[in-house]
Amino acid sequence: MTSSLPRTPRHHKRTTVDLDIVVNGVLNHVEGRIIDLSEGGARIDGASLPARSRCEIHYGGQTVYAVVMWSEVDRMGVRFPYELTHGPLHKALERARGAAMVEPGQIFRAMRPTGFGRRGLN
Repeated sequence: MTSSLPRTPRHHKRTTVDLDIVVNGVLNHVEGRIIDLSEGGARIDGASLPARSRCEIHYGGQTVYAVVMWSEVDRMGVRFPYELTHGPLHKALERARGAAMVEPGQIFRAMRPTGFGRRGLN
């Protein structure tokens, strides 16, 4: 089921993450996984609640309130009425953004041995 809510422009950069969470709806709770995250919302796979419903997202001992903006059979997009500014979910977002800033080539160059072989003897 797809929502017919109007799209609004995004104010925050989405970042790819892989976080196991629990989503509490009005009558149930279900495990899911946040696939992308920003200070303003998230995409959750493996959980689905009706569009416009309110829910709680539990991660690392933190509860974050959210509103379902769109919903499909096995995933949904939520908006946070209060921006993420602290707590375990925000720290996970910061870690993911920090990891994304390091290019894979930089990691291998940093791990390359120095002073090894004929060139290192000079």
